[in-house]
Amino acid sequence: MNIKLRLTILNFLELFVFGAWLISLGGYLGGTLHFEGFQIGKTFTTLGLASLVMPAIVGIIADKYLNAQKVLGLLHIIGAGFMVYLAQTQDYDTFFWLMLGYLSMYMPTLGLANSVSYSLLEKNNYDVVKVFPKIRVWGTIGFIVAEVAVGTFGWASSNIQFYFAAAISLVLGLFAFTLPNIPLSTSENKSFEERLGLDAFSLFKEYKMAVFFIFATLLGVVLQISNAWASEFMRSFTKDFPNSFAVTNANTFIALSQVSETIFILTIPFFLKKFGIKTVMIMSMLAWFLRFGLFGIGSPEGIGAGYLIMSMVVYGAAFDFFNISGSLFVETETDSKFRSSAQGLFILLTNGVGAILGGLGSGYIVQKYSVYEKGELISRDWGTIWGVFAIYALVLAVLFALVFKYKHNPEKISEIKH
Repeated sequence: MNIKLRLTILNFLELFVFGAWLISLGGYLGGTLHFEGFQIGKTFTTLGLASLVMPAIVGIIADKYLNAQKVLGLLHIIGAGFMVYLAQTQDYDTFFWLMLGYLSMYMPTLGLANSVSYSLLEKNNYDVVKVFPKIRVWGTIGFIVAEVAVGTFGWASSNIQFYFAAAISLVLGLFAFTLPNIPLSTSENKSFEERLGLDAFSLFKEYKMAVFFIFATLLGVVLQISNAWASEFMRSFTKDFPNSFAVTNANTFIALSQVSETIFILTIPFFLKKFGIKTVMIMSMLAWFLRFGLFGIGSPEGIGAGYLIMSMVVYGAAFDFFNISGSLFVETETDSKFRSSAQGLFILLTNGVGAILGGLGSGYIVQKYSVYEKGELISRDWGTIWGVFAIYALVLAVLFALVFKYKHNPEKISEIKH
C-alpha cells in the first residue's frame, strides 16, 4: 500500500471518529439524557478546555520523546476506552469529566495527524503543498460519512454512536502503529515557553495582530454555538413535524453544512486575492449572521425548509472564510521565527478560549429562553435564541469593519494553492 493511500486512510478515519458523535451530541444530551441547556453548553466547553494545553504538551512528547505515529496511536486507543465509558454514563457530572478526558486524548491528534502526514510526504519526496490538500479533503469526507451513517442507522439519539466511535478509534489507533517511523526532533533546544507557543503572545504588541486575535477569539464562539445546538434544534421539531426528512434524518440534513465546507474551501484563494483578509473575515461574520438568522425563521417543511437548507449552504463560507483564511493571514503576516507559535496561538484562541466562551455563553442563552416544569423541558423559544446568536455575529462584523486596519496586498497570497 503506497504512502498516499495510507495517509488518506489516516485522515479519513481521523475525522470519521469526530463526525460519529460531535454533531449529534447536543441532541443526545437534550433528548436522551435530558440535560438542561446550561449543562449541554458546559459539556461543549470540554472541546475548548482540552484544546488549551494538551495539544502543546502532546506536541512536545511527539517531538522529543516518542515517535509521533506511536503517540497518535496510543491517544486513539486510550480515547476508545473513554468512549466506551461515555456510552454507559447518564449522570451529568460523570459525563462531563469523561468527555473532558476523551477530548484531552482526541484534540491533540488533529495536529498530530497533520504532522505525521507532512513528515511522511516529505520523507517520500512529495510536494506537500500540492499533495496534502487532496489527502486532507478525505478527512472532511470521513466526517460527513460518519455523520450520515449515525443518522441513517438511527444512532443519533442512542449511546451506540459512542460505541461506534470507540470501535473506529481503536482501529485508527492500531493502524497508526503500522505507519513508517517518524524520527524524533534533533533541532536545537527550545525553552518550555517556546515549545508551548507562549512566545507568540508578543504579537499582541502589534495593533493589527492584537485586533485580529481578539476577534478570532470572539468568532471562535460562533462555531461552538453551531456544534452544540444544531442537532438539538432539529430535534425540537419532532412533535410538530415527526415525519419530516429534516427531523428523521437530522444528521444527514446537517451534513449539507460539511458538503458546503468542502466546496467553499476551493474559493478561498480567489476571494483572498480579490478582496483581502478584512473583507473575507467580514464575509465570514455575515455568513454566521445568516446561518443563525435562517435557523431562527426555518422549519422542516415548506419555505421554512428552504431557509434551513440556505443555512446549511452559507455554513461553508462562515467556517472556511474564518478558519482557513485566518490561518493563511497568520502565515503571511507573522515573522518566520513566530510562525509556528502564531498558528498554535490562533488555534488556542479559537478552538480553546472561543470554544469555552461559546459553550458557556450559548448554554446560558438557551437556558434563559427555555421553560422547565418540575425538571422537565416544556419548550424553547428557538426564534429568540437564534436571533440573539445572529445579532452577536452581526455586531462582530460591524465592529471588525470599524477597528481592524489592514491594507490589502494581493501579491502576498499570489502563491496560495489548494
